[in-house]
Amino acid sequence: MNPLYILMLSVHGLIRGHDLELGRDADTGGQTLYVVELARALGRHPDVERVDLLTRLIDDPQVSPDYARPEEALGPKARLVRLPFGPRRYLRKETLWHHLDQMVDRIVHYLRQQGRLPDAIHSHYADAGYVGTQLSQLLGIPLIHTGHSLGRCKRQRLLAHGRKPQALERQFNFNRRIAAEEAVLANACLVVTSTPQESSEQYGLYESYQPSRAVVIPPGTDTSRFAPPGKASVEAGVERMIDRFLDEPRKPLILAICRPEVRKNLSRLIDAYGSSPSLRERANLAIVAGQRDDIRDLDEDQARVLTDLLLAADRHDLWGKVALPKRHRPEDVPQLYRLAARRRGVFANPALTEPFGLTLIEAAASGLPVVATADGGPRDIVANCDNGLLVDPLDTDAIAAALEAVLADPRAWQRRARRGITGVARHYTWDAHVGKYLRAVQRMLRRARKQVRRDLAAYLHPDGANPLPLARRMLVSDIDNTLIGDREALTRLIEVLRGSGRELGFAVATGRTLESTLAVLRQWRVPLPDVLITSVGSEIHYGRGLRPDTGWANHIRHLWRRDALAATLAEVPGLTPQKPENQREFKLSYNVDPDTMPPPRALHALLRGQGLHAKLIYSHQAYLDVLPVRASKGQAVRYLAYKWGLPLRAFLVAGDSGNDEEMLLGDTLGVVVANHSPELADLRGLEQIYFAEADHAAGILEGMAHYGFVLEQGVPT
Repeated sequence: MNPLYILMLSVHGLIRGHDLELGRDADTGGQTLYVVELARALGRHPDVERVDLLTRLIDDPQVSPDYARPEEALGPKARLVRLPFGPRRYLRKETLWHHLDQMVDRIVHYLRQQGRLPDAIHSHYADAGYVGTQLSQLLGIPLIHTGHSLGRCKRQRLLAHGRKPQALERQFNFNRRIAAEEAVLANACLVVTSTPQESSEQYGLYESYQPSRAVVIPPGTDTSRFAPPGKASVEAGVERMIDRFLDEPRKPLILAICRPEVRKNLSRLIDAYGSSPSLRERANLAIVAGQRDDIRDLDEDQARVLTDLLLAADRHDLWGKVALPKRHRPEDVPQLYRLAARRRGVFANPALTEPFGLTLIEAAASGLPVVATADGGPRDIVANCDNGLLVDPLDTDAIAAALEAVLADPRAWQRRARRGITGVARHYTWDAHVGKYLRAVQRMLRRARKQVRRDLAAYLHPDGANPLPLARRMLVSDIDNTLIGDREALTRLIEVLRGSGRELGFAVATGRTLESTLAVLRQWRVPLPDVLITSVGSEIHYGRGLRPDTGWANHIRHLWRRDALAATLAEVPGLTPQKPENQREFKLSYNVDPDTMPPPRALHALLRGQGLHAKLIYSHQAYLDVLPVRASKGQAVRYLAYKWGLPLRAFLVAGDSGNDEEMLLGDTLGVVVANHSPELADLRGLEQIYFAEADHAAGILEGMAHYGFVLEQGVPT
């Protein structure tokens, strides 16, 4: 099997290949470290040709200029690519949703520039999953997904913590996030989870989750950075960072490192420490929670968490016993683990939910025993490493008792420290992770290829992938009385399309619904086109899988008030609604009595008087289609040109009636077949509109020859 090209997507946070600002905010945590190290590790594997990690380009004076660099090498075969979308400034992930469709378009253009499609797309978190789902549907490329954290689980835990549903929705946009997670789970060919518990219990909350598509692969860690005290040193500056807070700094150190999030449950940790006199006497507590200059400048959630920590420290009178440093460098983190290990301390992670637990692996590799939440990743990590205790994160007394138990027995502490080091080396290296990952990906790709081979006869392109990112030209044809009507000519046209490879894309544009389009194409034995523009341009779907273009739907929704339009047009004489199957979300269709229906100009005036906006398509003096102002077959063609990076002159469009007129006009190359309706006669003589002498598909072939669209062995003549 050929070496793989893997396209990874991680949208939010601040991502760079060096000095990751972990804990800077709620979005720059373990996920950013995971995706960078996974990309690097994949790039080192001989079965991988190339890894591109795509994220958002951020040009903001409030953050480092590193995040405005379009490209950064992560290794010989791995790179970080930043694409601009949305505002230039840095945004938290909950405010990115409205800009994600633009990222889809940016990635399509990026892939066209590369001249090669990836073998697989791997999305990380719900926002990248939304983008990855669209790309997978558009391109026909299998999707891999890692959730990192799941909306349903987080919402449940926060509600149990006493938060109000309305406040949570305002802050976290859970409804949109969970809908995106359902969609990605329905479409992903492979879901990578870190533990069996995450796979069964957390993903099991989702209706679209398919366990047969999931694989458990424990996360890896860079063991070259994390080592016990005997193998690496601790800088004096790191000691001073912690010790300046403490009256007796040589005591064992309870250490927590995480972002200041409610989910991390830090307030309960400080309550557990503060409410235990023996624990306060035995050890100090250090909480390294993100970066701050002034708590008042942080976002609401982070400010609340840190304020609660300071208030709890004051309530329990912990001054001189608790360290709460304001800032730390990325290179300080391994040394903080070593410092706690050198002082015979313990690492604490009492998070409400913990899918990965990457900090637990880092602590174990540093020879530091752990006390962690009995949830998700920690269950497996502690089972594999036997280096600590699990606790109920809602039980303050249990957290305190577990910390005391680990610190109380020196021999048991030493045994847990040794077992953590050996357990990480056995189970959690990046080489082990990548080996399991690539075996799962290869199985997924084999399944996908078998499916394509079974469906081969139904498609123009034998690999099942969408050719549009690599196509140089595009044929777009109306169906009725244009594409169909002459079986012999249609057979010749299909042979030309099949022989064109990926140089020429094929689309149909029709007033028919999607279901009717598929039925008539099957009847005439037309292979499934690469693109289906249906319902007079109000819907776009892509080939195999009939993948909808949600970006187009979001674009044409502008000013569309379907119910109000239907109510107004119900009072107009000469209009009779067509059958229910012809009515769509973005289309109202009517049969017309031309003798009694007001002229289209009068209908436009009527709608404007009601404050309504719509496009009216009148064809064959018998039908009226009412569409959003941005929708039509012509606008759909122009949208495709933008989305796929093709000039309009690369589109040859063929039609026969009035509802084809808009897509025939402009910079496209137009072909009007000889059997056209009288409505198109006025177009004769216009530049770039060719009137063929042949009917139906023969007329299309004639137009292709006229414009040089006929391909021989994939090369334009």
